[in-house]
Amino acid sequence: MVGDRSLAEDLTQEVFLRVFQGLPRFSLRSKFTTWLFQVTKNRVLDELRATERRPRAVVDLDDIPPLEVLDAPFERLEAIDAVWRAVEGLSVDLKMALLLRDVVGLSYGEIAESLEVTLATVKWRIWKAREDVQLSLAREGIEIYEEREVPAVAPPAALAPVATTVPVLAPPALPAA
Repeated sequence: MVGDRSLAEDLTQEVFLRVFQGLPRFSLRSKFTTWLFQVTKNRVLDELRATERRPRAVVDLDDIPPLEVLDAPFERLEAIDAVWRAVEGLSVDLKMALLLRDVVGLSYGEIAESLEVTLATVKWRIWKAREDVQLSLAREGIEIYEEREVPAVAPPAALAPVATTVPVLAPPALPAA
């Protein structure tokens, strides 16, 4: 969410410190994980707002060490990079809903509770985020299809049932962090 590993680690420490200090005030009206995500969300949003107000430092590309990945083929690395670029381009609301669902693995209800929005809003945000990611990937010429067996529309009684393989656009597979 914040785009910087060391900042994310710092925020994680701050969140756990806040959670530890807030444990006496925790009520059992909600699940602990819901409360934890609420604290995390608030801290990350505070940091994102503060980052928008601060000037960005410019880094010389020559100072960055090259990444070495030996296992994955180049096309897959390119696709993964494109997915993360597309996710990074989402609004904060869409990004949070998508990452809580597809990376963290929360249920729609847990996401609604932790983001303090309705279930319908969560479903729309996740749908919209996936659609925006797919459109962004399509603009870059990257298509992620999943072959599925989809039954054809009910045939007339005289014909035997037919099943057709139709390419269906699957939700983007986000790599584990």
